Amino acid sequence: MSSKFLAELSNDYEKLFETEIGYDVIIYAGEEQNVKEIHAHSNILCARSQYFRTAFSNEWAKKENGKFILRKQNISPHLFDIILRFLYCGNIELKNLQGPVVLNLLIAVDELNIHSLITYIQEYLIEHQTELLHQNPTGILEIVYQHETFTDLWNFCLENICEEPKVLFNSDNFINLKAPLLELLLKRDDLYMDEIEIWDNLLKWCFTQQNIMNDPTKWSKDDIIKIERSLHRFIPLIRFYDIKPTEFFYKVYCYKDILPQDLIHDLLEFHIVPDKKHKTNLPPSRKQYLKLDSNLVEPNLIPLFASWINRKESSYYDKKDIPYKFKLLHRSNRDGIDTKSFHRNCDDKGATIWIAKIKNSTKLVGGYNPLDWNGDGWKNTSDSFLFSFADWKNISNATTKLSYINSGKTWAVYCNNNFGPQMGDLYYSNSNNWTYLGQSEYYPNLDIPKIITILDYEVFQVIKK
Repeated sequence: MSSKFLAELSNDYEKLFETEIGYDVIIYAGEEQNVKEIHAHSNILCARSQYFRTAFSNEWAKKENGKFILRKQNISPHLFDIILRFLYCGNIELKNLQGPVVLNLLIAVDELNIHSLITYIQEYLIEHQTELLHQNPTGILEIVYQHETFTDLWNFCLENICEEPKVLFNSDNFINLKAPLLELLLKRDDLYMDEIEIWDNLLKWCFTQQNIMNDPTKWSKDDIIKIERSLHRFIPLIRFYDIKPTEFFYKVYCYKDILPQDLIHDLLEFHIVPDKKHKTNLPPSRKQYLKLDSNLVEPNLIPLFASWINRKESSYYDKKDIPYKFKLLHRSNRDGIDTKSFHRNCDDKGATIWIAKIKNSTKLVGGYNPLDWNGDGWKNTSDSFLFSFADWKNISNATTKLSYINSGKTWAVYCNNNFGPQMGDLYYSNSNNWTYLGQSEYYPNLDIPKIITILDYEVFQVIKK
């Protein structure tokens, strides 16, 4: 029979760190006025980190009066204290630290080669400090790019910038972005920007880097040579054939002196000679980035949902003009069918849209609540709606039913901890079995059975961009 007293062991090692009994390591952390002397035990540090095993080896070690001496000017005393406490007792608390401090901590643990913390801190930043990327996208990208172990954070940054490029391209520091990073971004097929916007931003970056005006009529021969050299690596990455004719003429052709002449010839031929057979090795168009974390519907329904929310029933949004993001809050197969789980995940989240798959059927049903799900009782709104799809794999106007709440009705949305997403006379309570009374005074003209068994349903927060 074995017993585990890990908490007691952790506390004892933390006390050892704090009391400093028998220490044989002196660490000078920080620089100038912020230097602090920290005491530790070499056997514990070596057991927990390859960095310290190397630092205290015969080749590296510096000793004074029998104690190892280590100077780390680039790591603050506060961060070193956090790291050492983790090495001693296996505990770390990040929630009270600001995003930039957590990032500096990640850099420090990477230098000290503490692999478990590298993964853990990256996950924390991705889950809890996403605003950090919005505050300083250029700086964050450059920091993450310099550390090859920050793989998760690097992928997260790239994916988020590709999804919302304006975070980076509209920032004040974009013009200072290093060329290799800009090249990596322009290579991406999922960079969600119009190609002409990418070209405009590339020129802005180039002209600023070279300190040259953007007026071609005022360029000298030296200016043209500088710009050509600066743009050379990027020109193959621009999908010029995806730029509209008018934009090509006014925003690309006017810079013909800095572009390869064969490219200009081919582009002119492409726009002027419609029946001409064009090259087959053209770079692919960039993907239209629509993101929806759903097991029930494809991202191509996002324009439809956004159009219904803004009552654009006949003229739907283009994929590039969608004013909303849809963030998954609740999935019944993952989070539970019970109403407590629904309210725990969806209350106080504002507007939501939900979608449910009917068991043994091709039908989908769903609804939009522009208010919220917290509270107790009926809520009135003129903007809520229910919808149904006869075939979730073949969605068309003929198989789609949409119904806004009847004007003046006070039974648009019902909120109660014992019920899930009840709207009008469609409701459920702690079960896969839902009821639809079909009374036309609430949401008329829907194609929904009166008794339905739900296979799975999902709820998405509707966030205005």
